[in-house]
Amino acid sequence: MIHIQGLKSPWEVVYMDWVTALPPSGDKSYNAFLVIVDRYSKPPIFLPFHKDDTAIDTALLLWSRAISHTRFFKNIISESDPKFTSARWTNLHRMFGTKLSFSTAYHPKTDGLAERMIQNLEDIISRFCAYVWNLKTWMALPITSSF
Repeated sequence: MIHIQGLKSPWEVVYMDWVTALPPSGDKSYNAFLVIVDRYSKPPIFLPFHKDDTAIDTALLLWSRAISHTRFFKNIISESDPKFTSARWTNLHRMFGTKLSFSTAYHPKTDGLAERMIQNLEDIISRFCAYVWNLKTWMALPITSSF
């Protein structure tokens, strides 16, 4: 289990995880989400992306759509996904002083906040798509424009 010391402000420690295996949606045919949850204040950020994006693509998305609106994170807790364990991702965060912590897959005591947000997101998408009868329209949900 990863122990987090007392937090002093939002966006110091975040949880990151992926929602993948979605049907392509929107003009850019996104098929996944990067889910970011702040440990302190708990608002989620849902960033649409392509599941085949590289660690660099993910870092650029993170910078342009999240960090530029919040601040550099002191600690990122995520599963040991190849994007999060790649040398480029690790070196980039080392330069900015961000500690990378890894949990095992679906470990609620470590990354329960992110897992719960993912469950909520999947529920919202499935209800929305059932309502409009078109699984490929999930990008029309307002949650995709958090930042």
